[in-house]
Amino acid sequence: MRDDERDDEQSPQHDQRGQEHGAAQDDLDAPWPRGISRQATMRISDVLRALGQEFPSVSHSKLRFLEEQGLIEPVRTPSGYRQYSQADVERLRFVLTEQRDSYMPLKVIKERLAAMDADPDSAEHPAPRLAGTGSPARRRWTAQAVADAAGVTEEFVQNLAQAGLLPASGGTFGSGAVEVARIAGALAEFGIEPRHLRSFRTAADRQVTLVDQVVAPLRSQHASAARGRAASMASDMGELFTRLHAAWVRQGIDDLG
Repeated sequence: MRDDERDDEQSPQHDQRGQEHGAAQDDLDAPWPRGISRQATMRISDVLRALGQEFPSVSHSKLRFLEEQGLIEPVRTPSGYRQYSQADVERLRFVLTEQRDSYMPLKVIKERLAAMDADPDSAEHPAPRLAGTGSPARRRWTAQAVADAAGVTEEFVQNLAQAGLLPASGGTFGSGAVEVARIAGALAEFGIEPRHLRSFRTAADRQVTLVDQVVAPLRSQHASAARGRAASMASDMGELFTRLHAAWVRQGIDDLG
């Protein structure tokens, strides 16, 4: 049985290290972020649920990789289970945001985290979203905010929305809109207009529907372990679809030559 599956299926008692980790909340030497609970009470499935809406591709393997790179240090119980605190989730959110929005390499992110740990109270650091309890709010972006972050015009963002490429809710967009706008803007320099991209969006929606059909039986179960596996499977399948599409495009471009 995989270690991450064991984390979802049971909720073992915290070890002494976990207690020390929680007690560090009020420690003046605590790393960034300050004022966030450091008591390790969250299983890996809880972390995936907390981050999944904002970062759909996050998975068990992604968290393990970030741990191996020294960007996150979950508590280990005597039985070998990983457990996370809300402060751990905030650090993960920072890492994933820097990767997604700034394309920052992990080495640079790790260096920035070290600087933040050295001076956790600096006003220059990003403010954590959690205040000890509750779920993180999903950030919504205005058309102008998406345009500024993606380096395009607001009119271009609106054109993407009208073409059905950027789903809007109440006139605002999810964080994924920035990456779509950035890529679409780069393609526009080659004369590719939003209307040309509708078939790509349709194909992506069909792939999501196919993934949903595969994982729906697991997601409908009440057991957290099943839902965790559903999220992991969906992420892995999405990555494979992306790689398959990229392989076909590369193959076709090579054939053009």
